[in-house]
Amino acid sequence: MSPLPEFLTFAVVGALAQLVDGALGMAYGVTSAGLLLGLGMPPVMASASVHYAETFTCGASGLSHLAAGNVRRRLFLALAIPGVVGALLGVWLAVHMPASWMRIALTPYLLGMGLFLLLRGSKRPGEHAEPPRGTPLLGAAAGFVDAIGGGGWSALTATTLLARGLQPRVVIGSVHLAKCIVSIAASAGFLFGIGAGHVTAVLGLIAGGIVAAPFGAFFIRRIPARAATVLAGLAVLALGVNNAVRVLH
Repeated sequence: MSPLPEFLTFAVVGALAQLVDGALGMAYGVTSAGLLLGLGMPPVMASASVHYAETFTCGASGLSHLAAGNVRRRLFLALAIPGVVGALLGVWLAVHMPASWMRIALTPYLLGMGLFLLLRGSKRPGEHAEPPRGTPLLGAAAGFVDAIGGGGWSALTATTLLARGLQPRVVIGSVHLAKCIVSIAASAGFLFGIGAGHVTAVLGLIAGGIVAAPFGAFFIRRIPARAATVLAGLAVLALGVNNAVRVLH
């Protein structure tokens, strides 16, 4: 594939992934990393390339959510600071060890949390905005998993916080802005450990993601909170099924 069509392909993928991620709070990294893996890119390089791109796309998305009033400072800090620590540990492990065991461990969590959110979607959505107990530990674990597999930050943080009764738009906005900081830290670690990723893929993902980011922030303010929770549950179930299929193969 010549450089321009290849770039446009990754740009379309980045835009679609960012629309889903900006509206539901998850799936950009998983979608992008899955494509790179499907093209034969080594897992560590795929994770590195996605994090390089997410430094820009999550920044655009996070700032869009901040401007839209979807971010809460205490929740953002409770996720971002421990998330950086977890991400740096995850980068070290990703560079030195295979990541297949982490996919196995994450699959039952995603399936169970997806079902839980679907059941919760039939109830009154949460109204809290303050970080619940254990949020820093959640941020550290999510940063660690995300750095190893190229995705999983939002699947862990957003679903857990939604399940604990926080407002969907506050969760999604704060998670996105924190993800930007975590991606910067992970990118620095990968750059030091293995160097640059697939440049064309990174640039395409960045371009498509930045263009689509404001639309996701707008969308989440226009749909009912209960609908956002149900959609998040469906997205997590899809991630869990995808993980299960990849594990079995």
